[in-house]
Amino acid sequence: MPHERFRYRSIEELCQAIQALDREIPLQEDLSPLARRVPIGRYETPNALAIQPMEGCDGLPDGSPGALTERRYVRFAQGGAGLLWFEATAVVPEGRANPRQLWLHEGNWPAFRALRERALEAGRAANGADYRPFTTLQLTHSGRYSRPVDRPAPILAHYDGLLDAAQGLPKDYPLIRDEELDRLIDRYVEAARLARQCGFEGVDIKSCHRYLISELLAAHTRPGRYGGPFENRVRFLLEVVRRIRQEVPELVLTIRLNVYDGHPYPWGWGVSQQDPYTPDVREPLRLVALLREADVALINVTAGNPYYTPHINRPFDQNVQGGYTPDEHPLEGVARLVGLARRVKEAFPDLVIVGSGYSWLRQFLGQAAAGVLARGWADIVGVGRGAFAYPAFARDLLTQGCLDRRRVCITCSRCTQMMRDGNPTGCAVFDAEVYGPIYRTGRSARPTS
Repeated sequence: MPHERFRYRSIEELCQAIQALDREIPLQEDLSPLARRVPIGRYETPNALAIQPMEGCDGLPDGSPGALTERRYVRFAQGGAGLLWFEATAVVPEGRANPRQLWLHEGNWPAFRALRERALEAGRAANGADYRPFTTLQLTHSGRYSRPVDRPAPILAHYDGLLDAAQGLPKDYPLIRDEELDRLIDRYVEAARLARQCGFEGVDIKSCHRYLISELLAAHTRPGRYGGPFENRVRFLLEVVRRIRQEVPELVLTIRLNVYDGHPYPWGWGVSQQDPYTPDVREPLRLVALLREADVALINVTAGNPYYTPHINRPFDQNVQGGYTPDEHPLEGVARLVGLARRVKEAFPDLVIVGSGYSWLRQFLGQAAAGVLARGWADIVGVGRGAFAYPAFARDLLTQGCLDRRRVCITCSRCTQMMRDGNPTGCAVFDAEVYGPIYRTGRSARPTS
């Protein structure tokens, strides 16, 4: 079936479309699995729903959270999800994806502590005094997508025959050296120590969406200690994890991991060497086994590249302006993400697995999440774009048993468009008073982008 916009008025219509595609997305009316408490290390979530780490591009120049950052996390906590995954936070200034990206360092960690405390206080006021979500902070280096000031400043892990050309990079553009990667490990450990001082129960070593660590996993053509054989390509991530476990032992380790890039070999990870559209998760599963041995407690399974193949990591109705329309139905993308998480969970039943990619299902998101959790294909279901649009989605599912179809994300990509336009981002449709003017200003400044 070709790409089409969401058009389903009932569970029955959605089931028929899934069956016509011969895909597996289980739907069930009994939403009780969403209320399960999920152990993560020595902690336990109040339910099986999560806020995914959605970057707002609204930090201050020094990397501290801004007013819109606080507003967003207060709303997320009031929404009652059991896991609050705080967004991509750079460990070095040159690794910021934009000048407003959060950056945690010795000079501003109290601001992150205050952000977390204010969000949780608002969450308790809205959901009861016993509301204690698990909080994890995503630590990142943006690699080839670094833009710490007003123009791109890519930091490449390896050369890529497609992405280099798409970014207009010369053939002699330098790669980050092994010695620089060695020093960067120390910065991750320092950021993890600060995250614990802020009160976070966990840290996420971001390893997805073709940012630096994700790209290292696919560094088949890179020379030296961080490229070539599998053991070299996973070396950086494993060393960061092991060092944090050793030096900040009280933190729970979580990983948001691409298990499939959808990008051609030898530049892609988790892909068939013959067909980039076919996942080959043998290496990702080998890595997950090593991460489990290193005491990682939770894996958030994801895929794709939001800059190059966004339909793989977030099936949509509409792409950003000027973007492509994929030649697959969005349900194919949802089923792919559901299936990838299932494969990891079935291989490692003792790991906590978070599934992603549900927002396209709109008001039926909860039925799909319940179906997946009931079958043991994941332990927690996360919502990203959908939480921008509907921050109270978890509370409504848990207390009312449904979502309001007039408030669910319509996957129009306007939140992504605002990021691409260099502005703070949120939902320009359902949070229009705040983000509508930002969206319109960005579009008027870039009418042909």
